[in-house]
Amino acid sequence: MPEHPDYPRILAVFNEATGPLRARDVCEALDYELLPKNIEGTRAKLKRLVQLDVLTEVDVGSFTRKQ
Repeated sequence: MPEHPDYPRILAVFNEATGPLRARDVCEALDYELLPKNIEGTRAKLKRLVQLDVLTEVDVGSFTRKQ
């Protein structure tokens, strides 16, 4: 998996999650300011993790760990 400093932190959030998360939820969990640029940047990382077969997009904009 390509290393981005945020990937391990993002995956840690998903490891604690009990259901699907949205980019906004991940931003909140990582204590990022809820600014559009942060949410969009996080969404892009989540989509990248889907491409890498680590996450699944279960609904538009809603992500979960790959089982």
